[in-house]
Parts: sequence; structure tokens; C-alpha cells
Amino acid sequence: MKSTIAKAEQIDAGGQATPPVRWALISLSLSMLLSSLGNSIANVGLPTLAHAFNASFQHVQWVVLAYLLAITTLIVSVGRLGDVMGRRRLMLVGISVFTLASTLCGIAPTLWLLIAARVLQGLGAAVMMVLTMAMVGETVPKEKTGSAMGLLGTMSAIGTALGPTLGGVLIAGFGWPALFLINLPLGILMLALARKYLPKDHTAAVTPQTRFDGAGTVWLALTLAAYALAMTIGRGHFGQLNMALLLLALLGGGLFIRHELRTEAPLIRMAMFRNPVLSAGFAMSTLVTTVVMATLVVGPFYLSGALGLDPSHVGLVMSSGPLIAALTGAPAGRLVDRLGAYRMGIAGLIGMAIGAATMALLPTGFGIAGYVAPLVAITGSYALFQAANNTAVMAPIRPDQRGVISGLLNLSRNLGLITGASVMGTVFAMGASTANLLTAPPGSVESGMRLTFAVAAALILLALAIAFAGRALSQRTAR
Repeated sequence: MKSTIAKAEQIDAGGQATPPVRWALISLSLSMLLSSLGNSIANVGLPTLAHAFNASFQHVQWVVLAYLLAITTLIVSVGRLGDVMGRRRLMLVGISVFTLASTLCGIAPTLWLLIAARVLQGLGAAVMMVLTMAMVGETVPKEKTGSAMGLLGTMSAIGTALGPTLGGVLIAGFGWPALFLINLPLGILMLALARKYLPKDHTAAVTPQTRFDGAGTVWLALTLAAYALAMTIGRGHFGQLNMALLLLALLGGGLFIRHELRTEAPLIRMAMFRNPVLSAGFAMSTLVTTVVMATLVVGPFYLSGALGLDPSHVGLVMSSGPLIAALTGAPAGRLVDRLGAYRMGIAGLIGMAIGAATMALLPTGFGIAGYVAPLVAITGSYALFQAANNTAVMAPIRPDQRGVISGLLNLSRNLGLITGASVMGTVFAMGASTANLLTAPPGSVESGMRLTFAVAAALILLALAIAFAGRALSQRTAR
């Protein structure tokens, strides 16, 4: 009897066969690819957009920030909304919004209308990212969860790696609107696949406990928006506005927790954080993505300032990280299924720690190879950790909680990326002993890189300690 993912079919509670897993996974994979591509493809177009709209870089960068802020602010809320109204139904809405917003981006006559359309596109992307992971449990057998998570990680890495190259080709051939209009045919294809092959929702009776927490959604959105702005405004230089936003985020977080503890149908049930597997998974995800962001922040300055590479070679070397993550994602998922999520998660963290420590210790005399080898270790091990951690967090979750847990898991990743861009950039500047990294001498750039990855190695060691502690607590409560 054939039981491969490509040919397996699942039986729902009503005794009906769901569509073939292969096509459902293709739909989910395309969703993950487009949501990642939507971020990375816009970065390469910023200089062109600045020229097209006669705008400064400070204004044009909001084309990227608006997308990230929309995802970060809404990612937990849309996960919970999917649990309440049905994940397939909301996924179809999210794909439609993403596709429509992409079209609006491509025809936007002004920069601020483009930014507004990017906010709408980010909303659609948040739905796609969260519900893609949440629907894995309804699409593949439990014993194949690791393989599915690895595949989704591969598609996310491909979207990140493909963005700059594809964006450059589209701008050269068709102009900047093509950066966004490319999503129109792909979005229509994805919508057709999702409508036909994603498993149908099981309707449940509406009770006070299953209502959507609108007030909690507002509090959380305001809190996350304030934190994200605090970490991004000023490009790593923490001023009075950043501090005010951070204090506002702390206040909003406190009010949000107070509301969640009192409401009958909370957006996030605080009791779930007593689960050591969940809490450890969220914390580790934030720490490791902070380290991954360090490679993206520090890499261009080190390769150009210390190794003297021109921009084309810098881009080529930088692309090796996402490429390795894309190549190792699917095999990592199979290893997780075969050897276990905890064991592979630890292996991934150890590999990242070794890579970060090596990056901090190797001198510039090793040249490009001295940078690429540790980068490969970091990104390949990150792919293994992500597949393992996502599987460990998502596999045991009840169906009615998959959306919100997926949202929290994605939120922890986004917070790590946002925090890493700010904090690791600041650490790099401190190590280089200069605020102007573009004019820093090679020795200063190398010092900044060493300090940054020494801190990165320490963060991974902290993640390892959390993993061991979470495992011990989980075994203790299971007795």
C-alpha cells in the first residue's frame, strides 16, 4: 500500500477523503514562497523607486517597512481569526487581498499610495504565512510534519534568495511596477489551487469561548507596532523617539496582558506559556533569528569594508546563505521525522554556535572562504533548527489552537529579525568604534564583525540552555 506524501490521502471526521496531499502542499508552498518574495524583491527596487518618485531614502524605505510592520502587527490576530472563522476560508481571503494589493502597488501613482498598498499586501502576507504553517496539521500525516515544515522552510529561503535577482531582472526589463505585478498571475494560480485542494473547514458552534477578541487584537497591534517602530526608526541609533515608542510598547504589553487575563475569550491564553515546549520554542526562535539577521546586517559592510569586494561580488557572497538554507530545508525536515525534533533542534543550535564562534575568530587573511564557510554552517544549521522547532511546537497542538500558535511562532521569528537589525547593528558599530561604517577602516570593520558574532555565539548558547531547561521541565511535568 503506497503511503508517500505524494499519494497519501487523509480522511476527515466525517469520513470524506481530502484532496491529494501533493497538490495541497504545492498550494501551501506557493503561499510561503510569495509571502517571502514580497519582502525581499522590494529591497532591490528602493533606488529605482527613489528616482521614480523623486523621494529620499528615508521616505522610500517605508515601502519595505510598511510590509514588515503590517505582518508583525497582525500576525497573531489573523492566526486566531483563522481558528475562529475557518482557516481555509481566511486563507482564500488572504490570497485575494495579497493579489489585489500587489496590483494596486504596481499601478500606484504616488509613493504614499504605494506604501498604503504595501500595508494591505502585508496583511494578505500575514494571513498566508500563518495559515500555511497552521494547515500543515490538516494536510499531512503527523509523522510527516517535519518533512512538510522543512519544505516550507525551503520555499521561504528560496523566496528570500530569489528576490534580489528576480527584482533586478524585472526592473531592467519592465520597470519597477513589475516588482509587484509579478504576483498577479502567481496569486491567481495560488488562489485556484487553494480553492480546489486545501481541506475544507469544519464548522463549530459559536460559544463565548470561541468569539474573536477584538479589543485584545487592538491592544496587541498597537503594542507590536510601537515596538517594531522603536527598533526600526533611526536605523540603529536609539534616540528619544525610539525610547518613547519602546516605553509605549511596554505599557501596551502590560495592558494587553491585563485584558487577556480578564476576558472570557482571549486572543492568547496566557496559560499556554506554562507549556515549556511552547515557551522554549518561542524564545529560541527569537534568539536564532536575531543571529541570522546579524549575517544580513554585518555581512555587506564586512565584505566591502574589510575584504574590499565590489557590490556585485558582495551580493554573490551574501546569496550563499539563503541558497544553503533552501538546499538544506527539505533534507532537514526528513531528518526531523526520522531522528526526532528535539535531537535535531539541539544539533542545529550547536551548528549555529560553531559557525558564529568561527566567524568571530577567523582573521581576514582567510578571505572570502573564511566568511562563507561559517556562514554556510550558520544558515544550514538554522534550516535544521527551524524544521525541528516548528515541528516540536506545532505537531502536538489541538486543531482549534493551530492558528494562534502558528501566529506566535511567526511573531517570534519577526521580532528576532526586527530586534537583530537594530541591536546587532548597534553592536557592530560599537565594535568598530565608529558611527559611520561606510568610512571605517578595514581593521575597525573587522573588530566590529568579531564583536557582533561573539555576541551571536553567546545568544545561541543561551538558546541551547533554554532548550535543555525546556526539555527538563517537560519531562518533569509529564511524570
